[in-house]
Amino acid sequence: MMKEYRTIHEVSGPLMVVEQVEGVTYDELAEIELSDGSVRRCKVLEVNGDKAVVQLFESSAGINLRDSKIRFLGHPLQLAVSGDMLGRVFNGMGRPIDGGPDILAEEYRDINGLPMNPAARDYPNEFIQTGVSSIDGLNTLVRGQKLPIFSGSGLPHAQLAAQIARQAKVLDGASNFAVVFAAIGITFEESEFFVQEFKRTGAIDRTVLFTNLANDPAVERIATPRMALTAAEYLAFEKDMHVLVILTDITNYAEALREVSAARKEVPGRRGYPGYLYTDLATMYERAGRKLGHKGSITMIPILTMPEDDKTHPIPDLTGYITEGQIILSRDLYRKGIQPPIDVLPSLSRLKDKGVGEGKTREDHSSTMNQLFAAYASGKEAKELMTILGEAALSPTDLLFAKFADEFEKRYVSQGYDENSSIEDTLNLGWELLSMLPRSELKRIKPEMLDKYLPKKAE
Repeated sequence: MMKEYRTIHEVSGPLMVVEQVEGVTYDELAEIELSDGSVRRCKVLEVNGDKAVVQLFESSAGINLRDSKIRFLGHPLQLAVSGDMLGRVFNGMGRPIDGGPDILAEEYRDINGLPMNPAARDYPNEFIQTGVSSIDGLNTLVRGQKLPIFSGSGLPHAQLAAQIARQAKVLDGASNFAVVFAAIGITFEESEFFVQEFKRTGAIDRTVLFTNLANDPAVERIATPRMALTAAEYLAFEKDMHVLVILTDITNYAEALREVSAARKEVPGRRGYPGYLYTDLATMYERAGRKLGHKGSITMIPILTMPEDDKTHPIPDLTGYITEGQIILSRDLYRKGIQPPIDVLPSLSRLKDKGVGEGKTREDHSSTMNQLFAAYASGKEAKELMTILGEAALSPTDLLFAKFADEFEKRYVSQGYDENSSIEDTLNLGWELLSMLPRSELKRIKPEMLDKYLPKKAE
């Protein structure tokens, strides 16, 4: 028989102190039964002697300390996992909210999971096609990689996230591919956008959706990404699927962490975030990857909005340390009407070289990638000079580079949110744009590649 306690001593915001407890462990799940019979869930944050501090998942309003009783369940927060999760929508605590039945669990898993043992990791080296040219062509996503998108408030990261979730696929065709999508602390309107978008395109059939809304408790927000990763680990390593995990918005997650940390009266770190923000983010990000001896993989795209578009803010800063690169959205490109407004030059995928080349994409991928970067950088410099000195001060070659930069933004970066470009289309478009420049300027591509792929009109 589970022991019940009537020794709730004090309530402070989402936190409660229970006295005279025995055998209670950190992170254990508990239930509080109110005098009217309703039950609220909470988890143990701290144990000190016979006192336990628990944190409520719902609000503490209406709890009468004298008449309420609490029971500890002996296990941490768990998620019921099964292959039937695909095509379903859950709330941040893993309960179905799409009107369908509960999941018949094949097993219950602790949502805190474990980061992957580095010795058991397999190196990410297989290409994932997102259908977005500026990612596939220039900042290639590789199976098992963590590639965050750094955005700003008001920029269309939600549309880009939905587009990647809809379009992403592995090219060998035979692989099982699934998307686990976790929406953290977003508005009802945004949540509806994702659900409807996936239903409209049929992508919902291979997607597991977790939505935690802005008006849900902050504690639930901390559990949501872990729920999603637990589902992803099950699909990847038990069901041999290639899973793409998209988490949006990590900034809301970190804000919730700060809120809870403040309620616990912990000493704040940089900008008021707890000092363990880095470690906490790492416990999530490091659950992605490929495992030796397993067919499946987890690739992760965390999305975060940088407060005041500041790359040095603790959340993007720490995320950048843990992940393999970043895709940065630019407000300037957004104002120019470029969709998606991906800022190619400061964006980086550290594993891109591992996922391109013959047998993965195409033999010319690596050299055209380098040439497009270099030409776009030269074009942007030429445009800056033009602003300061006027067009007359530029050489004919500089003018060509400036024109190239404009065309590159208009035709390569900007493709809209419904355009799904195959890697072949992306590479061919790159060659078409490079043909605007004199052959003598294409110094990063071997002559034999130029002979084979460069459109003849450039000769």
